[in-house]
Amino acid sequence: MRLNQIGQGVTRTLEPDAAERTAIARWLDLEALDEMSVEVTLAPAHEDDVWALSGRVRARVVQACGLTLQPLPALVDQTFKVRLAEASEAVEGEIEVTLDDDAPDLIENGQVDLGHHAVEQLSLALDPFPRAPGAEFQPPEPEAEISPFAALRALKVPGDDTGS
Repeated sequence: MRLNQIGQGVTRTLEPDAAERTAIARWLDLEALDEMSVEVTLAPAHEDDVWALSGRVRARVVQACGLTLQPLPALVDQTFKVRLAEASEAVEGEIEVTLDDDAPDLIENGQVDLGHHAVEQLSLALDPFPRAPGAEFQPPEPEAEISPFAALRALKVPGDDTGS
């Protein structure tokens, strides 16, 4: 969406078709993306050259359990707000980014890709470590003796004390 087409604000509903949902599922490493609907509103914020993107993402996804790889269906229903600002032409020196930085996302070439932001918000709403109910990680048993000579000791003939 071009910024000069927005005026006082615009609201859109994005619903990807089956082929787009398949591509999104592959990109997000999902087993399936059965449904997805995103309502977005883009409007000028109260600050100069800053825009407010807000909305709600709803989806029916299937993730794989991180331990058993069993399919885990999940529902996503989450609201979001993102601040956007037009990228300045000249950036000099190094840019420092901190975790506390609340800087707006940059708009390039006067266009906002609503689909990109919709998929990004879906990815942020997903469980990063999905786990099936009752699935627990069992660490492997440590070997009794970890030594480079343990393999040689296994080759030793019983009763041979010559060391050769």
